[in-house]
Amino acid sequence: MRERFISGYNDFVIPFMAGMIFILVYLLVALIRLILQLPARDRRKFFLSLLNPKILLKNIRDIICDCLLHVKIFKRNPLLGYMHASIAFGWFMLIVIGHIEVFLFTPHRAKLLYYPIFFRFFVAETNETLQGAFFFFLMDFFLLIVLSGIALAMFKRIRSKALGMRRTTKLSFMDHIGLYALWSIFPLRLLAEGFTAGISGGSFLTESINKLLPAFLSDPNNIMPTWWAYSIALGVFFFVMPFTRYMHIPTEIMMILFRNAGLKITHPRKGVAKTHVYTCASCGLCIDACPMGAEKINIKDATVYLTRQIKRGNEKRIREISEKCLMCGKCTAICPVGLDATLLRQAQRNLADYPLKPDFSSLPETVAESSEGKILYFSGCMTHLTPKIHRAMAGILDASGLEWDFMDKDGGICCGRPMMLTGRQDEAMKLVEKNTALIKSSGAKTLLLSCPICYKIFKEEYKLEGIEIIHHTQLIERLISGGKIKTAFNPSRSFVYHDPCELGRGCGVYEEPRKVISSVGTLKKAAKERKESICCGGSLGSLTLSFERRKAITEHSLHNLTADNPDSIVTACPLCLNTFGRYADRPVEDIAEIVNKTLIKN
Repeated sequence: MRERFISGYNDFVIPFMAGMIFILVYLLVALIRLILQLPARDRRKFFLSLLNPKILLKNIRDIICDCLLHVKIFKRNPLLGYMHASIAFGWFMLIVIGHIEVFLFTPHRAKLLYYPIFFRFFVAETNETLQGAFFFFLMDFFLLIVLSGIALAMFKRIRSKALGMRRTTKLSFMDHIGLYALWSIFPLRLLAEGFTAGISGGSFLTESINKLLPAFLSDPNNIMPTWWAYSIALGVFFFVMPFTRYMHIPTEIMMILFRNAGLKITHPRKGVAKTHVYTCASCGLCIDACPMGAEKINIKDATVYLTRQIKRGNEKRIREISEKCLMCGKCTAICPVGLDATLLRQAQRNLADYPLKPDFSSLPETVAESSEGKILYFSGCMTHLTPKIHRAMAGILDASGLEWDFMDKDGGICCGRPMMLTGRQDEAMKLVEKNTALIKSSGAKTLLLSCPICYKIFKEEYKLEGIEIIHHTQLIERLISGGKIKTAFNPSRSFVYHDPCELGRGCGVYEEPRKVISSVGTLKKAAKERKESICCGGSLGSLTLSFERRKAITEHSLHNLTADNPDSIVTACPLCLNTFGRYADRPVEDIAEIVNKTLIKN
């Protein structure tokens, strides 16, 4: 019997080897195609990034944190994070330690691809392997870690709420095959190594199994079926991986490399976009995060279903999901693998042909006679529809003593975002060029925005070198902290702040608004805020969402904001102000309004 184990080969390795060869060839071909799909400029940028030490270190760190340890999920939900990390990191360590054992104890077998995976079968106890008892312990320890993760995964499919998820993804047929194969691999490995522990050696886990099953061990032939089953489970998993959600395991690494190289989605189905699509692990976190989840009917419009439809090539559903999205960015903010769903949807929209005929003839030729040294205030379309905001800002600016000009006092100037949302990128960029020329001709060194949408667009799409772009929450905080204006503090008046999607998640502006509100009253917390703030429902991002269905989102967001019963709701977006104002049971104000009302005038 001992000779059978030390021969170095057995037919049961065939399923594993066939699956491994298949997946390696598949991944190599896919990698070549992926890189060839990149624009020439992006290809060069990508290869240069691999030679940059700083980017290389970041790549290694991100791969460890995101792919193995799942740090982002840990921060959001420790139990869910442990479930993912235990399987990913535990399996990784089993592979690493298996290879170390081969190199230390049987270096002449190192060229055999299957040998580290089935080390316990082929290596009978010898003086050399007995010296590796510590490695046997490590292998049993990490196997136990993986098994605990598998147990949690099984439990999650039955009761997802226990792991902090209201809903889980509905799996496809191939996903089910991959799931059951994955769940089978490690229990089968435990049985196989447990049966063999009396010959090859083991540790606390496998030796315990060996002692619990003496009846089966009385016949040495009973050992083989478990090793065959283990090998077959591995082979099946590798064969189905490219056609299941588990393709995210290798594609996530490529997405990280592309992201750190500074590559962005340019085509919705090729290159960088493809890594985002296949990196989606169908974990389902985006389903709960999506504000459209306020109505269960919207559940299949989440990012996980968009990526699935892109894989299937279902053009009708791809367009429906992409156009319905509010583009609030919450799914992107909470995605544990960093999938940029907003850019993915925007790229899909760019393929559509919307019947728009933009006309810029109404734009002024100049914005002011001379704004040299002044603040140029661009209120934006939505602020003109809620004029109390720009009136409040005028009061604050006048009280500060700063000189300023009103760029769009008479209206008629748009930042370009609506055209971008409808896929008319070329027309939008013409408007951007026109506005850029107007702003630069003014001579102003500071561009002030009241609309978060405009703020984000001006920062990302405009080239205004030498001109500071600032949102009014940031300027007001600067004026208060610098002593330019003073406000009366009323501790008995309480406020809750709603983080607008584009200002918070979009631009990372979280602290300045809270400092401003804290200078005039007591700031209370929303149930979910900052990057997990819930969209107001009025977003211009959705092209097809009905008024009635938006109402459910708005009411859900208001319920979140009023969890601690504040006196007033404060936001920093004219669209949010207008939307909340329709349904709120208490005052809804812009941050500029509450400051203007509490100004202490000299």
